[in-house]
Amino acid sequence: MPNITLKNARQWSRLGSRGVFGQAILLLAETKKNLMVLSADLGSSSGLSRFKNAYPDKYLNVGVSEQNMIGVASGFAKEGFVVFATSFAPFISMRSSEQFRMNLGYMNLNVKAVAIGSGVAMSFLGNSHYGIEDASIMRSIPNLTVVSPADCGEIVKTVFAAAEYDGPMYIRLTGETNNPIVYEEDYNFEIGKAITLREGSDITIFSNGTMVYESLEAAKLLEVGGISSTVVNMHTIKPLDTTVIDKAVASSKLIVSIEEHSVIGGLGGAIAEYKTS
Repeated sequence: MPNITLKNARQWSRLGSRGVFGQAILLLAETKKNLMVLSADLGSSSGLSRFKNAYPDKYLNVGVSEQNMIGVASGFAKEGFVVFATSFAPFISMRSSEQFRMNLGYMNLNVKAVAIGSGVAMSFLGNSHYGIEDASIMRSIPNLTVVSPADCGEIVKTVFAAAEYDGPMYIRLTGETNNPIVYEEDYNFEIGKAITLREGSDITIFSNGTMVYESLEAAKLLEVGGISSTVVNMHTIKPLDTTVIDKAVASSKLIVSIEEHSVIGGLGGAIAEYKTS
């Protein structure tokens, strides 16, 4: 897994979430010989132009057919490939939700679905391209791990961790180019393990995706007003790191969740479900 330095953190930030996903896949292909990457006619939009030119035998464009893409990806997975399949968030999560449910959920096949433009990153394209319900849909599917990286460096770490992770996964990429940097140096990333970025005594802010940086900025403003905030990067929405939630409940006066998603079924919903179950 590549180490994060200030230099590459800045380079990756300029590329943005989609561009750095393509860079991560290109780096991964150097060592992962059984890699297969599928696109629903969005190779360039997914940052995969260099990858498909360098490794044409590891890339397949299935056309504008996300349902079929998940089916084809599942077939490759059954043959022992490590498969990444990508499209815009609402298309890959909603159009192919039945295929997710059957092939990835119940059959538990080793496919990593990458949702580009999650949240409201595709702003000028409007509601048809917003990914604000996707986490809730994907969370409901059995056996499916759901991850939302905090910045471009964490996208790289997620891709490499996902390639070694045995099981289906949904990776939602938020933000555009010039993504704000959360991590300027290397750190330990583990799927399912939240990261406390700032310690405080009054409130705990849980966040993921682009909202991690914004939560850190909010904590600075709250500090000026005399409110001490813990900020937790809950990059894995499913399975939840319940240990850090229990700690926050025991030590904080207030718990806040911030995410680029609907209030229904996302990170906030997951935390509430855990605390009321």
